[in-house]
Amino acid sequence: MNPAQLKKPTAKASRVTRKLRRRFDLRQSVMPAAGVAAASSLLTWFEVIGYTVLLESDIALGKHQIERSNYTEVILYQRLHSALQKINPTKPDEAIAAAIHQVICIPSCNFLENNHRFHKLLTDGVQVEYLYNQEIVHDFVWLIDTSNLLNNDWLAIHPLTIVEGSYTHCPDVVVFINGLPLAVIVSIQPSDQQTTFKQGYQRIQTYIEQIPKLFDYNIFLVITYGNRARVGTLTSDWQEFLPWRTIDGEDFPAKGATELDVMIQGIFDKRRFLEQVLHLIVFEENETSISKKLLRRPFCTTQYPKKSSRQG
Repeated sequence: MNPAQLKKPTAKASRVTRKLRRRFDLRQSVMPAAGVAAASSLLTWFEVIGYTVLLESDIALGKHQIERSNYTEVILYQRLHSALQKINPTKPDEAIAAAIHQVICIPSCNFLENNHRFHKLLTDGVQVEYLYNQEIVHDFVWLIDTSNLLNNDWLAIHPLTIVEGSYTHCPDVVVFINGLPLAVIVSIQPSDQQTTFKQGYQRIQTYIEQIPKLFDYNIFLVITYGNRARVGTLTSDWQEFLPWRTIDGEDFPAKGATELDVMIQGIFDKRRFLEQVLHLIVFEENETSISKKLLRRPFCTTQYPKKSSRQG
């Protein structure tokens, strides 16, 4: 990717906060008022950078069957199908269906192996074969369009109820690209001075253990705590969840910008998000385990400068 395309001015979330807040009913929400306000602030950022933002009530079962038919589904099938048709306009329906089958078919009971396999499909394309003019054609179907961001479907849902076996959980925010759940955000509320990011990490571990199907497709895990934020991967220890320090990789954020502001713009900006997926996620395998790492450029985790001037 052209580095010049990655640079983007810092956006201002405040200009649309009121619009999104009207969709939250503070009186009826099961979350504390502070939690609703935090969720509203987080989702506002996704609206600022061009995502569709839905509350789970917007896709309630029976209301919009196009989104989900039951709570066990972690892929939004219709969004995936529509996106693949747009991204692969010359591919026949048989090729699209074969690609989706490979994405949905889970060959292993080990979610890390599944995650590694899916990441290869996401970055290298899905190899398919189909019959054309009485000949077998070997081809690739692409799950994301890196050259035309508008061909991708960008969505954040708050919260998302997932049922797997006897367990039911509601991650705070799930970020979907083309109907695929690529990021999970957990928000912890500062109930007292003892609240730490480790509580968010422990909640993520419970999700991984009890609803692992959601994480077959995961790229990033994010923990937020008020205006603070940390990012990691499926195999990160809680101390390896770190803040993101810069938006465009060149300038430190303006005075007053929070960790949450910087992370949402620095990671989830559409072009930067795809750059992370394609180039900065690596898997290290040995005979007994798989480790997934986010390659952090040095500037992404250095501390904010003490003075407002740019560091050299």
